[in-house]
Order: sequence, then C-alpha cells, then structure tokens
Amino acid sequence: MKRSTFFIAAMFVAGTTLAQSASDEIATLRHYTLGDEPEPPRIADIIDSDERRARIHPMQPPTIPHKIDNYQVDLRANRCLSCHSRTRVEESQAPMVSVTHYTDRDGIVLAEVSPRRYFCTQCHAAQTDAKPLVQNTFQDVADMLGADAASQ
Repeated sequence: MKRSTFFIAAMFVAGTTLAQSASDEIATLRHYTLGDEPEPPRIADIIDSDERRARIHPMQPPTIPHKIDNYQVDLRANRCLSCHSRTRVEESQAPMVSVTHYTDRDGIVLAEVSPRRYFCTQCHAAQTDAKPLVQNTFQDVADMLGADAASQ
C-alpha cells in the first residue's frame, strides 16, 4: 500500500514538472495581455455583385453572391428556394439547387429539398470583402488540366 501511494505521488510530481516545462515552450497566438480589451475586428461588408466566386478548396459549397439580410430560413419557410428551387429557376434565372440537395442520406431522390439540406446558410455563406487569414494556393482541377494541355 505504501509503495503504490509513493508511486502515485511520484508520478503526480513528474507529471506536474513536465506540464510546467511544456507550457513554457508553447508560443501563444494572443496579441494582447489577458487584462486588455482589444478592439474587435471590423465586420466584413457583404459583396452584392451577383458574380459567382471561384471556390478556394475542392469541396467548398458555393458562396452566396448577394445580400441575404432578413431572409427567412426556418422550419416554416426558406426564402432561398423562392428563386433557386427546380420549379423557379426559369423565371428567376438563378442557379438551381444542386441535385444532391434532393437526395436523402439513403440515396433516394426526393421531390423536394432533403430536410438535411434545407437550411442553406448551414453550408453556404455570403461573400464578403474579408481578407484571407492564411494564403491559399488551391488550383481547380480544370485549371490544372488546362495548364497541362496548353504546355503540351
């Protein structure tokens, strides 16, 4: 019993010492001290140009190229579908919701947008003038194939 108590105490001391030395080596991303109240970043402006942006990674959902302030998207209504549903795209000239949005998780094609794809802003975001946080060097496959074909 004394041995196990001693062993547990020794492990606790060793663990505390290792944790202390590891925390001394980790750099922080904080650019201010804990007591300061930094100026919050400016909220980015929405770009309302109706021009579609290129994607910045392969599986990125398209961004929304117009303002969506006060759009109702809840259990009772989805304002996005008033232009983007299959039945409305001819008159609205908006791009149709992807056919993947009409498929349920079992692969069954539905007549209406699948409940799991109904809340558009869960994946799609409005375009803003925000500066990228990190540099992005993504190239679309079509662009890469076009560059290869041009070089041959």
